Amino acid sequence: MSDIWGYQATTGHTAGANLIGYKVEATDGSIGKVDSHSDEVGASHLVVDTGVWIFGKHVLLPAGTVSRIDDAEEKIYVERTKAEIKDAPEFDKGKHLGDAGYYEQLGIYYGRQHRA
Repeated sequence: MSDIWGYQATTGHTAGANLIGYKVEATDGSIGKVDSHSDEVGASHLVVDTGVWIFGKHVLLPAGTVSRIDDAEEKIYVERTKAEIKDAPEFDKGKHLGDAGYYEQLGIYYGRQHRA
């Protein structure tokens, strides 16, 4: 399995590119917009504002879940379903950013979903 915390070479992502505001598409539909993101080596991720979809929550998606970035349409496609994302460990912006245990928990969750 590829590194869940790094972008796949085929995504079209350029380090340092601003992805804020891009729409995020799961395999079965839209899940929200990018609120923030990080290109940090070993911890690259997207924080997605789900709006009303999951009652205004934010979710953290490891960069390895991204399959493609369409800069022309400002869309990011991820290789997970809405249900997989909704069932992910809860994200709390203030509590979890920089928390190695949380990153490990997410890596295990999303890695397991990918193998399923």
